[in-house]
Amino acid sequence: MLENLITSKTRLRLLVKFFINVANEGYLRGLASEMQESTNAIRKELNNLTEAGYLTRNEENQKITYKANQKNPFFILLQQIVRKYIGLDTIIEMVLERMGPVRRVFIIGDYAKGIDSGRIEVVLEGNNLNEEYIKQLSHKIEMEIQKEVVFYLTDKHDNSGLLVFDRNL
Repeated sequence: MLENLITSKTRLRLLVKFFINVANEGYLRGLASEMQESTNAIRKELNNLTEAGYLTRNEENQKITYKANQKNPFFILLQQIVRKYIGLDTIIEMVLERMGPVRRVFIIGDYAKGIDSGRIEVVLEGNNLNEEYIKQLSHKIEMEIQKEVVFYLTDKHDNSGLLVFDRNL
């Protein structure tokens, strides 16, 4: 659906990269390589997003890096839109509905790095989680968001990845 609103696939991929996780940053050649796009296409979109105020540009040691601009008034909204586009909101809602005592939910792998690979890896932390339910739920979520979803269940996670739910917050 977001593809209809943002017609540039490169721009959409850059928005996912930078707004899925605020810690993500990138530079021209690295982004071009990661996204298998030409440097000119990436440069054009980076310039457009920077001029619009959505990204910040930082030059250090003759290397220019880009990052999401957290001071932009639309930052939180863009982050929510990107997470909805990826399907994170659907995953969290469906998991918490009947999963058991979930303490925290992390996204790891490609999506934590801002790479829209089509495979979402989710770590569910909690005691006595309903493993049978999650196996059934996995297929249902995949049909809903049109992406592969892999769940890992643990009673204690090492805090790596992107924290998307914390019962204590």
